[in-house]
Amino acid sequence: MFTGIITAVGHITDVLPLGATAAHGKRLRLATPAGYLDDVGLGDSIAINGACMTVVTLDASAPSFCIDCSVESLERTAGLNQIGPVNLEKALRANDRLGGHLVSGHVDGLGQVSRFEPVGESWALDIAVPRELAKYLAYKGSITVNGVSLTVNRVADRADHSLIAINLIPHTVQHTALHVLQAGSAVNLEVDLIARYVERMLGAGAAMPTVTPTLEAATP
Repeated sequence: MFTGIITAVGHITDVLPLGATAAHGKRLRLATPAGYLDDVGLGDSIAINGACMTVVTLDASAPSFCIDCSVESLERTAGLNQIGPVNLEKALRANDRLGGHLVSGHVDGLGQVSRFEPVGESWALDIAVPRELAKYLAYKGSITVNGVSLTVNRVADRADHSLIAINLIPHTVQHTALHVLQAGSAVNLEVDLIARYVERMLGAGAAMPTVTPTLEAATP
């Protein structure tokens, strides 16, 4: 579990093939700020641009670490197959502050930035969201964009997508990799975890058929 509060901006320095065919994934090497990996061990989970990944190699002196991404993960996420800056968050500990919202690190879909520009002292970020995720979006609700916990300021439903408006304060732009976004950029989205469970609970009664138990005769 994560909170959507970015703890560092890392940098993908190498994208290495795990095999010779398109069926193989990639191994990513990421550089981090000094000291960031001091409390990290092999097998730990770190969210990379909002996608939960496992540390498979570690060099705290460099400092850098590697993760392995399957083809499935690469096809369903953005920004994990190219060199450049990424948002990092270590897994939540039981005694940590929950500064953002509950985040699983599972990307629900890809959005596309339609606007990213300064407005006053802040930045306006508009994202086109896939229609199937629209039901999870609400005014003043939470959404994770490239691993960053953000608040939805406005939702506009369209025929084939929804458009959400988000306001970014300067601190968020300066201390995350969101500053590299531009119109047309693909972003990883994770909707509010609680909203998904609410949908399941409301629909479970209608979706689950009633099964009458039967007794089988005992075999002598």
